[in-house]
Amino acid sequence: MNALPASGPAWYCLKTQTKREAIAAAHLRELQGVEVFCPLLRYRKATRRGKIWWVEALFPGYVLARFQLSTDERAVMYSQGVRGLVRFGDKVPDVPGDFVDALREEVAKQGEKEMLTVGPRITEGEEVELAHGPLGGVKATVVEVLPARERVRVLLEFLGREQVVEVDLFSLLLPRRPLP
Repeated sequence: MNALPASGPAWYCLKTQTKREAIAAAHLRELQGVEVFCPLLRYRKATRRGKIWWVEALFPGYVLARFQLSTDERAVMYSQGVRGLVRFGDKVPDVPGDFVDALREEVAKQGEKEMLTVGPRITEGEEVELAHGPLGGVKATVVEVLPARERVRVLLEFLGREQVVEVDLFSLLLPRRPLP
């Protein structure tokens, strides 16, 4: 990150009002000379009503915008939904363009504009724990993943012998893994 403002247009991180990233992005897009990137994360979430698709900002409370700081800062700062620029003291660092390009490329691989769809990563042989129900807390080993049905076959010990049981993918507690 540069400590000095770039001479031409550069990417900057903007703080937004809580849960208003899309509103801020829409208003910023109306400004001449301002390019906006507001990536969203889409995933399935288990709720009391069942499984639903959930969409939220990849960077909650922030959007990325490319503009000329010296001439467009005022218009950007007063856009609806924007709370301010990310600053360190009196310095406004720019976000490296190659970071934004790499992120945009990753999002574009899925074919949806500014939306990353993610799902649970689970592989055969992995140890998991059942989250709820009569077998809640029981540890099991994944035998087969059935992604189309969002089900998983697991091997667990029950009543003194090993059994293969088919369970809902969203009823499992997955092990923590380091990011790739």
